[in-house]
Amino acid sequence: MNGPTPLLDVFKQGEAERDVRLLAAQGVLAPRAHEQLAILVLLLDDADPEIRRAADDTLNRIPGGMLKAFLARSDVPAGLRQRFADRGVVPDAVPADDIPAHDPDLPLIETAADPAAVPDKADERKSTLQQLGDMKFTDRLKAAVKGSKEMRAILIRDTNRMIAAAVLSSPKLTSSEVEGFARMTSVSEDVLRVIGNSRSWTKNYGVIVALTKNAKTPIPMAISLMSRLAERDVAMLSIDRNVPEQVRIAARRKVTAAKSRGE
Repeated sequence: MNGPTPLLDVFKQGEAERDVRLLAAQGVLAPRAHEQLAILVLLLDDADPEIRRAADDTLNRIPGGMLKAFLARSDVPAGLRQRFADRGVVPDAVPADDIPAHDPDLPLIETAADPAAVPDKADERKSTLQQLGDMKFTDRLKAAVKGSKEMRAILIRDTNRMIAAAVLSSPKLTSSEVEGFARMTSVSEDVLRVIGNSRSWTKNYGVIVALTKNAKTPIPMAISLMSRLAERDVAMLSIDRNVPEQVRIAARRKVTAAKSRGE
């Protein structure tokens, strides 16, 4: 599982309340496929029997052929594959021709949100900020995963860690949005840390530049990412008064070292 799993991490740390765990177990919270499967398997061991039953039912509703084909992917962790083997679900040795490959950026199963969470006509006349402000926590959580780009841009700054994690786990999230988040000084350090630790997101050079220039990025991370910057961007960083002094000093050292080598 090469992609980031911020929502799964929150569940593993025991920070998800019962109503949130139940939503995930029912398939209403539907992050990317790898993360969704891992959360559902985790909830099979939940202390609450209703949540265990809901997770089991949701897993059983995933079409068998689709699930077997997905489990055959090389990036599925062995432990997750074993849990399904214990359930009698063995990965396909060779993908079936009549089963299209599942996009790992999409959930394997998704249950529609309850009608009460759908804005009525009066809500549609409100601004996105007003709509979100009127929502209960669980509805903001659904919006973080399934809502619009505008909603995600607001909710990524939410003070509740789970809401921001849900945004980062949204199947709708694009690389350009992640780059925008990496530039924000109004997001938490946790958000920047998740982005910076993601191999898939830091393949985007714009994300690396944004993180190294963001004063809120943890200093060790910013200095580490600096090694992947082009010389021109390192030089710009060495004189940028908006970044922490430690980052500027590290950049100046790299510029000086490059000059001494005659680069």
